[in-house]
Order: sequence, then C-alpha cells, then structure tokens
Amino acid sequence: MSAGSGSRNPEPWGSFDDHLLQGGGGSSGSAVIDMENMDDTSGSSFEDVGEMHQRMKEEEEVTAEADDHEDEDGEFLGMKGLKGQLGRQVADEVWQAGKRQASKAFNLYANIDILRPYFDVEPIQVRSRLIESMIPVRMIHFPQKIAGELYGPLMLVFTLVAILLHGMKTSGTVIREGTLMGTAIGTCFGYWIGVSSFIYFLSYLVNAQITMLQMLSLLGYGLFGHCLVLLITYNVHFHFLFYVLWLVVGGLSTLRMVAALLSRTVGQTPRLLLCGTLAVLHMSFLLYLHFSYHRVIEGLLDSLEGPKMVPMQRVARDVPEVTLNVTARSLGGLLTAA
Repeated sequence: MSAGSGSRNPEPWGSFDDHLLQGGGGSSGSAVIDMENMDDTSGSSFEDVGEMHQRMKEEEEVTAEADDHEDEDGEFLGMKGLKGQLGRQVADEVWQAGKRQASKAFNLYANIDILRPYFDVEPIQVRSRLIESMIPVRMIHFPQKIAGELYGPLMLVFTLVAILLHGMKTSGTVIREGTLMGTAIGTCFGYWIGVSSFIYFLSYLVNAQITMLQMLSLLGYGLFGHCLVLLITYNVHFHFLFYVLWLVVGGLSTLRMVAALLSRTVGQTPRLLLCGTLAVLHMSFLLYLHFSYHRVIEGLLDSLEGPKMVPMQRVARDVPEVTLNVTARSLGGLLTAA
C-alpha cells in the first residue's frame, strides 16, 4: 500500500515537496525575486490608491460645486426670465388699456351722433322759443316745460358776441393785437356757462327739479332780451331809452326764467334764494355790458400793454450866430482881395 501510494499521487496538483524537488535551484531564485518585487511595490500601490481616492474626492467636490453654481444660475436666470415675462405682460396690458381708453375718448368726441340730440331742432321751433322767452308764464304750481337743446342758446351767445364787437367799434375803442374778439367771446361764454353752473349748484342745494342741460337752455334763451337791448342802444345813444328797454325787455326775459324756476322749486326760502340770485345776476350783466364793458376792456389792455408812448419827432434846434474876431475878419478880407 505504501509503495502504491508512493508511485501514484492521488492529488492532481501534487504535493509541496514535489514542486520543490522538481523546481531545482533556479526556481527557488525566481521565487525570491518575485517576493522582493512584491515587497518593493506593495507600499507604492497603497499610496497610489490613496492619492487616487483623494483626487477622485476633489473632483467630486469640484463637480458638486459646479452643479450647485449651475443650479443657482439656472434659478437666477429662471427668476430673471420670469420677471421679464411679467414685465412684458404688464407693459402689454398697460398699452392695451391706454389704447382702449384713447379709442373710447376719440370715438366719444369724434362721433357726431352723440351731439345730434342737443342740436336737432327746426328753425320754426327756435323762432317760437325766442318769442316764448319774452313771455312770462304765471303757472308755478306745476313744473313748466324747458327745452333741452343747445342750438338756440349757442346761436344767441354768438349773436351777443357780434353785437359787442359792433358796439366797441362804433364807440371808437381801439384794441390792438386782435384781442377784440377774444375778450368778447370770453365774456359771453364765461357768463353763459359760469352763471348756469352756479345756478345749477344752487338748485341742487335747494332740491330744485332742473338739469344742467335745461339750465343752459333757459339762460341761453334768456340772452335774447340782452341782444335786443344792446343792438338798439349801441346805435341810438340815449340813456333814457336804455333804461326803459332794460326794465321792459330785460325784465320780461328775466321774469320768464324766474317763473320757470319757481315752478320747479318747493318752499319760499329756496325760491327766494334761487330766483333772486338769477334775477340780480341777469339784470346786472346787461348793465355791465352797456356801461362798463368798454371801459374795463380798455383799462385792462392799457395795463397789460403799458402806457402809450408818443412817437419821437425831430425838432429843429436854434443855433446861435457865430461871431468872428478882428483877426478872422482881416484874414477873410485878404483872401477876398486876393
């Protein structure tokens, strides 16, 4: 059994002793050299692994920082882009809103159909309303009808402007720089719109049943009496005639307006306040146009333009006679003899 086991090795790789016996001395030397190489390179391999690990860690940190910066830049750019979009949207909305408002305003003032009801009146109706403006109505228990149109009042205001221009030219008033028409238009339209607004404000306080349009129409037709009085008195210069026409014609037109306001106001005190104010203003305006308008305009223009300077003229001065002494006379005689 021992011989059989010695001749045949049941292990396929053989025993450790067989390898030693078969390798001989050369194999033992090579084994020593490999061990030395392994001993020499073992330390450097661990150091290299540590350096590689440190380098990879640094690269990961750099990559993470770069990713963080990219995320922050992306967020900043995203917020900036979002703000830019919001700004553009707000600007577009503001532009569209302004465009809509401008188009509405343009359509409001450019569309003639809006003003058509205020000027859609026949000449026969205007003539009848002019006559009615001089006839007071005694009915004050029920609201009187007041025309809600502006064609007749506007034409009367322009007529009053023309009469004032005619009166200033016939009175010899000299106004330079084209201020004649401007002052007349400002005076007439200022009275019409200003007094109408003031009376409407008072009627609102005393709860009178009248609108601004009706007040403009009522006061505008009330200027018909002023036009008649001024047209006559500017051509016929008699103060007594003016006072008579002021009481009769101006008084009738004022009573017509007062009666219309009485029929639309409730209470004694509100009626006295409203109608008394309108009567005083209307009659005083006629006195102002006849007596003080020309003087006020002349004084105002003189104060604005300064005192009138007399143009400079050349005046001949008296030159005294020149007396010559004896020497000059002798020299003159010698020259004459020569």
